[in-house]
Amino acid sequence: MNQRLKRWLLPLAATLPLMVSVGVQSTSISPQMMQQFKNLPASEQQRLARQYGIDPSTLGGGSANASLQNASAPVVSPRVEEERAVEDMAAEDQVVQGQLKPFGYDLFAGTPSTFAPTTDAPIPAHYVLGPGDEIVLQLFGKDVESHTLLVNRNGSITVPQVGPMNVAGLSFAEARALLQKTVKEQMIGVSATISMGELRSIRIFVAGDAFQPGSYTVSALSTVSHALTMAGGLREIGSLRDIQVKRDGKLVGSFDAYDLLLKGDASGDIRLQSGDVVFIPTLNATVAVDGDVRRPAIYELAGNETMADVVAMAGGALAGAYPSASVVERFNDRHQRSIVNLDLTSAAGKAMKARDGDRVQVRATTNELDGAVTLVGAVARPGNYQWQDGMRISSVLRSLSADLIWNSDISYALVVRETNFRGDIEVHGFHLEQALRHPASEQDLLLLPRDKIIVFNERDEVLDRRELGKMFAALLEEQELQSSGQTSGGDTNAGLGGLALNTTLNNRSSVAGVAVESDRRSDVDDMEANNSLKFRVLLALFQHDSLILMSPQLNRRELLFPVLAKLSNQSRHDQGVRVVAIDGEVTNPGLYPLVQGANVSDLLSLAGGLKESAYLIQAELSRTDASDVSGTSVLHLPVKLAQVVSGEGDADIALQGRDRLNVFAKPDWQDTPTIEVRGEVRFPGVYAIQKGETLADVIKRAGGFTEYAYPYGGVFTREAVRRQEQLEITRVVTALRKELANRTLSETGSYASVADTNTMLAQLEELEATGRMVVDFEQILGENPRHNLIAERGDLVYIPPMRQTIAVMGEVQHPTSHRFDERLSVKDYLKLSGGSTRRADTGRMYIVRADGSVMLPKTGWFGGRQGLQPGDTIIMPLDTSYKDGLTLWSQVTGIIYNTAVAISALNVI
Repeated sequence: MNQRLKRWLLPLAATLPLMVSVGVQSTSISPQMMQQFKNLPASEQQRLARQYGIDPSTLGGGSANASLQNASAPVVSPRVEEERAVEDMAAEDQVVQGQLKPFGYDLFAGTPSTFAPTTDAPIPAHYVLGPGDEIVLQLFGKDVESHTLLVNRNGSITVPQVGPMNVAGLSFAEARALLQKTVKEQMIGVSATISMGELRSIRIFVAGDAFQPGSYTVSALSTVSHALTMAGGLREIGSLRDIQVKRDGKLVGSFDAYDLLLKGDASGDIRLQSGDVVFIPTLNATVAVDGDVRRPAIYELAGNETMADVVAMAGGALAGAYPSASVVERFNDRHQRSIVNLDLTSAAGKAMKARDGDRVQVRATTNELDGAVTLVGAVARPGNYQWQDGMRISSVLRSLSADLIWNSDISYALVVRETNFRGDIEVHGFHLEQALRHPASEQDLLLLPRDKIIVFNERDEVLDRRELGKMFAALLEEQELQSSGQTSGGDTNAGLGGLALNTTLNNRSSVAGVAVESDRRSDVDDMEANNSLKFRVLLALFQHDSLILMSPQLNRRELLFPVLAKLSNQSRHDQGVRVVAIDGEVTNPGLYPLVQGANVSDLLSLAGGLKESAYLIQAELSRTDASDVSGTSVLHLPVKLAQVVSGEGDADIALQGRDRLNVFAKPDWQDTPTIEVRGEVRFPGVYAIQKGETLADVIKRAGGFTEYAYPYGGVFTREAVRRQEQLEITRVVTALRKELANRTLSETGSYASVADTNTMLAQLEELEATGRMVVDFEQILGENPRHNLIAERGDLVYIPPMRQTIAVMGEVQHPTSHRFDERLSVKDYLKLSGGSTRRADTGRMYIVRADGSVMLPKTGWFGGRQGLQPGDTIIMPLDTSYKDGLTLWSQVTGIIYNTAVAISALNVI
């Protein structure tokens, strides 16, 4: 029994008889003495209580079982947050520096919560007995007896009716056999059962780079791993590979924790004895393993590991790794970092010795599929398919109804094929319907590994692109988080050989500030495609698994974008760009890849076919001739589309790179433009018009005005005028913003605040133009050529019912409407509304006529009664230079004061 335990037990031994006589609540027992008793191990509490015949439950209000439970409670708790925060900060610093987290230190991490040894662990047969251990001897014969035998300092126990026996140094199994043999020989008719009671406690020391080095009281069954756990684990500079056990100043063994961590082998976990020192030296050599391995981390080297051993410590390479292209960053003899190639699939690469400071990078393989056929576009099941010898289009798409969707373009599809190791491609076209209806035919192309099949949508405008939009929104949000403030942009036509079609007039909404009609959406498509994120994602269409699955939502231009970009990039001085263009009266004008052996008919099919308005007698094929080294020239070849459509081979010209086919529209062709007539006409509705037809003609077709019509108040709007007005609003807002910036930088004065001005500009930007024109419908129906107008697409005519009111608005006492009375003048109507307010600008009053025109009253005109018409509105504007009385008098007072001061000064002179 050690000295510290004696200091606890001696005072208690002297007071226990008194505790029995006067009870536990006696005032002679101090709380400090009771606390000392509670702090004793459970075995010592029971032994001391049995020695004095006391029930342990009366000491401290608890039972013996409770004491045992407390003694066997966990002795190690997780490290407190403050302690872990320091290590977390260090780990973050390592991540910033591009380093990994050291491996294995979390296993023993914790904080010891008590120094009490564990008492309920099973006793192995090879346990060596020593002073302080208890042996429980149970005798069965005529009487049943139980004795607890304590191994004294001499290493012996006293067996009743037998005498002392030396058991120190014997294993538990050997002592049990000896006792059973002795009892059997010396006690006739008595058998014995031997078990272990309380075990002795031992004092050990944990030194070196432990989390909490120091002296610990542990069970005699404790091993090195128990000691490490009691000490809270290791610091990250401590060695896990060479944990030493020293006894009497000599090294008796070492423990490699990696055997336990990586192999589950605890055979090297040495059992400790009293006085042992567990020493944790500083780690020496380390190697970092990163990349496509199962457990990237920093590992400690024992001294002779190879690269195969290092990768094995990291859990091995992942399935997507490319170990033959691994590298090692290593410090060379000049103490500089260098790169060493490492082939982990070869014997030499695996046998390479690892060095201190190495960083092994196991690289990943590419996303390219080996020997696969990729199907994208308007199909039921887009994705990757296994290539097999003899595979054709009909092997991937077997049925028109089962493998295609309702919007698939079955007339023409493409196969994109790689031609060399550089990834150069060529494009083949085929008739999709014929390929599926006639397997093994000429149109049912043979496929090669890595071919890409593209099936287009017949009508791009009916696509449901909501899921595609969500995917791009998520990618855009991720991009903004990764690179905040990065400029978005990029022209999708960049690098496409300068064949962009956005230079024609029909693709513009305005020319030199004048609104023009546009019947195409290519400008909108270009705007959408100019998104740099979409540009990058579309380039990787055939490698982007998510985009392949959503490819039925991509339009024709988006499906062809990576193909056109690749064809443009692979063009060289000896090989022109294999891209052609088609414009005019086709379903999908634009850029297209030059199909192998393509003719004009193939380009027409690729563009979705001819429109109804196409002029079949003649088209024009513009060809760039670059054969002359001194320069290039453009040739214009006539094409007879009627013969091409009918299948006459002579007219079907073979195409070359950079060809441009222009399909003309039929002369005077129009796709039935319409105008709308509403209101008080006999037959309101939408009417188709032809070129040269006037408004009078349309109104007559609508049956003319009804008896309740009010032609003077008719409204006429035109779409071209509305677009022009919208451009003017935009121009005004731009000019005001420029003026605001100039005043802010160059002038000081009493101007509106920047916030107020921006609010006004924002309101101006929200204004929508109406496109109303002032017309005289009475003169129009009178067939006056000076007032009649040629009808245009989108015109709107509204004839209101008879108006009988005059409205008075603006700075009047009571803005309202009044019944029209031809006897009343403008002045009379102002009086009916209470007259003008103080803030009214009577000099700028005006009248908005019912036909949309504006009239300014004159001085002698107020008394006239013939100027107003039903439906007119009198507007009294606001005087922006108005000053209230207080402000005016303060300014006048200032003037008088300054004048008086000046006069006084003159008098003094």
